[in-house]
Amino acid sequence: MSGKWNIPEVIVALDVEEGNEALKLVRELKGKVDYFKIGSRLFTAEGPALIEKINSLGCSVFLDLKFHDIPATVAGSVRAACSHGVRMMTLHTTGGVEMMKAAVREVEKKFDKFSAKRPLLVGVTVLTSISREDLEIISTAQDEISDIVLKLAAKAKEAGLDGIVSSALETERIRKEFGKDFVIVTPGIRPSGYSTDDQKRVATPKSAAKAGSNFLVIGRPVYRASSPALAVDGILRELKE
Repeated sequence: MSGKWNIPEVIVALDVEEGNEALKLVRELKGKVDYFKIGSRLFTAEGPALIEKINSLGCSVFLDLKFHDIPATVAGSVRAACSHGVRMMTLHTTGGVEMMKAAVREVEKKFDKFSAKRPLLVGVTVLTSISREDLEIISTAQDEISDIVLKLAAKAKEAGLDGIVSSALETERIRKEFGKDFVIVTPGIRPSGYSTDDQKRVATPKSAAKAGSNFLVIGRPVYRASSPALAVDGILRELKE
């Protein structure tokens, strides 16, 4: 894409050990960002109570538990997440179309299509920590990662999901294929000069924005910073320049 682009929303990943540390970060960054991600580590430690506490601070929770099970089990998990007021949640697209449709039905039972409180359902495609060599261990297919992501995105669209999670390297193709209303959440975001850590397919905030991402998930560059607030300010400044 070229020319102007929409500035994506920043989601700060609360990939920390315990709830007090997470809430301290939320309070520091409240007003700068609206969304905070709770993943499996923090959810296992603190449970749904932490979602309620973040909601009470006027912030939104992105519940990243990557539901992947039989349709009935995933439907129940989505129903429970909805009852706790999460604003976005993930499920694995490799769980199949029927599993994804079951998740969509649960959301539709509880929320009107245009409800402001309706949570977004986004499908995980290929983790940004996965390389082509990693895929060769589990599959003999010769498809490139970008081709696999496109195929999984098509299944997510077919099932009625709001969008997908994918790296910035696939974002431009997804945007062209599925249009402006398909939500793209991009993890693996690293400001210029920051270590890639255990991520394989990374991008800067600006390059992900130019490719067409709607949400950027940023963790270690923020919560490991000496001043998380200044780190977020720098990211937001880069996006606006």
